[in-house]
Amino acid sequence: MNDPASGTVLDLAAALVATPSVNPAMEANGTGEAEAAALAAGWLEAWGFDVSLVEAAPGRPSVLARLERGPGRSLILNGHLDTVGVQDMTVDPFGAEVRDGRLWGRGSADMKGGVAAALAAARDAARSSSLRGTLIVALTADEEEAGAGGRKLVADGLRADAAVVCEPTGLAVMPAHKGFAWVQVDFGGQAAHGSRPDRGVDAIRHAGRFLARLDAIETALAGRKPHPLLGRGSIHAGTIRGGSAPSVYPSSCRLMLERRTLPGETAGTVRSEVEYLLAQLRTDVASLRADVEVVLYRGGSEVDPAHPLVAALSDAARAVGIEPRVEGMTAWVEAVVFNQSGTPAVCFGPGRIEQAHSADESVPVEELDRAHRALSEFVGRFLS
Repeated sequence: MNDPASGTVLDLAAALVATPSVNPAMEANGTGEAEAAALAAGWLEAWGFDVSLVEAAPGRPSVLARLERGPGRSLILNGHLDTVGVQDMTVDPFGAEVRDGRLWGRGSADMKGGVAAALAAARDAARSSSLRGTLIVALTADEEEAGAGGRKLVADGLRADAAVVCEPTGLAVMPAHKGFAWVQVDFGGQAAHGSRPDRGVDAIRHAGRFLARLDAIETALAGRKPHPLLGRGSIHAGTIRGGSAPSVYPSSCRLMLERRTLPGETAGTVRSEVEYLLAQLRTDVASLRADVEVVLYRGGSEVDPAHPLVAALSDAARAVGIEPRVEGMTAWVEAVVFNQSGTPAVCFGPGRIEQAHSADESVPVEELDRAHRALSEFVGRFLS
């Protein structure tokens, strides 16, 4: 491979995919973002950006790069450097193979392809003589788990007039995305020998009775007015663990639920839904004991589709031959981190969310190129 810093957007993307950055919170032998951060930081420095590495945790750096060209507006191009794990992948996760018009490997879609498109656009901006204002490239650590990298940058004061989060959108402009809550429900029973039903209380059966009523939440969600871009919220059971042996009444059972949320729905909203269902169940099962905890919550977010940022990014896409589409992002992304801090943020990037985390993850090479050209056009217009 030629020097990626002076190569195509595909060269940049392939170099990033070939650099492992598995989030160690998601796979035991994950190496984290340090090597990928150093790679991207080196490119940005070579292009004239003022670059710093910001750690939210030891050995977990995010890249923060600035290119200042006098007074004017400010713009953030954002992507995350970490990936999920590689177990059970059917393609070489770090091979960065190009075949059948696609770049294959872990992170190609989610979201090193988008990061590469942002970097290529940043390089174009650095070479432009018409740039005015400040271009910021923020490449974060830990997005796939706790989002610590992005939250650290914002807590340290990162703000701008607008931000584009280059997640895989299939080149649609996405001003809204869902959030999620992980709800842990611990059911208590009473351990006893299997021959003593007079003493035993079956915690797993209690969990089962609760699960049998979970459709009530789905029905309530289906009856609400859908979000114009995101549709409706949802809930499902993720994992269930309990019991010690077939001959023992289980004293405990832990159920993990995931509730996909819409903008405006909070952790309290989700907890109340689960608590209400448990309260109904207690009227039928006097011995029911259950504790509820929202162990992880990431909120949904939205920018008004009529916001000038949406129109400007759509116009830039149209200018390079992409028919603009405005859609909603079903997954959680870091746009909410910027939106909550006062920086309007929308998503736009190559690849599709269905490919994210998949066993044969890939991104179309053509979309890498088109995303690069659209982002470069947008940056040039926004900061001119």
